[in-house]
Amino acid sequence: MYKNMPMPKPFSAEIVYFCNMSIVRAKKSLGQHFLRDQNIARKITDSLLPVTRDILEIGPGMGVLTRHLFANPAFSVRAIDIDQESIDYLHQELPEYQDRILYGDFLKTDIRQYYQEPFSVIGNLPYNISSQIFFRIIENRHLVRQVVCMIQKEVAERIAASPGSKTYGILSVFLQAFYHIEYLFTVGEKVFDPPPKVKSAVIKMTRNQVRQLGCNEPLFKRIVKTAFNQRRKTMRNSLKSMVGQDCKILAEPIFNERPERLSVKQFIDLTNLLESYIIK
Repeated sequence: MYKNMPMPKPFSAEIVYFCNMSIVRAKKSLGQHFLRDQNIARKITDSLLPVTRDILEIGPGMGVLTRHLFANPAFSVRAIDIDQESIDYLHQELPEYQDRILYGDFLKTDIRQYYQEPFSVIGNLPYNISSQIFFRIIENRHLVRQVVCMIQKEVAERIAASPGSKTYGILSVFLQAFYHIEYLFTVGEKVFDPPPKVKSAVIKMTRNQVRQLGCNEPLFKRIVKTAFNQRRKTMRNSLKSMVGQDCKILAEPIFNERPERLSVKQFIDLTNLLESYIIK
């Protein structure tokens, strides 16, 4: 009576993983949305080129990327997470890598205690602190050679935007000053647990050849922030408080532009142009 019945399909590792997704509770306060799709996870980790052997994963969660990374012999991987529940879970699931899975806050950790040589960063970054993570990466740009990360689609578009785009802004300028940015692909909401309310995207950042900007860097940052915080105004109107309303330099044509029209190089040139006129 059983000979014509179809044989049951074997369980796959992916199905078992999905069944275990509830083991670690996603915490809204940490901006956690756990990726469930193994194909996307593999696509993300495959985007990481072996430009460095050392890899740091930020926010491993339940380890969907972590497992692929540890399986790649080209990489020496560490993972850091501020969620103790995730750390405990990964220590249990991957006991042979316990010393490589670290409890800590990337934003507050002195990364030099782990890395003195260049390394790469990967991660499904929490939406609520992704900008802070990027600013931390800029601070450590002498060490961080490559970044592959999944973030909110809107933020990814902003980072990859070119001058003249409405999405071009502070992050675009700061990151493009030191990294080549690639928008790799878009990720839908349904592959996460819990699903976010917006789409996500994966970007890749590769360190460029710029070691020094060729200008006063603190002033560069101040000018960029001041300009984009008043992005509807011309550069003349947004920056006149820094040099005085009657400063003759404001007559230069570049001050007719709005900030989203200026390239990184133009912001550098503008910084050099303004430096001697800044009100102390």
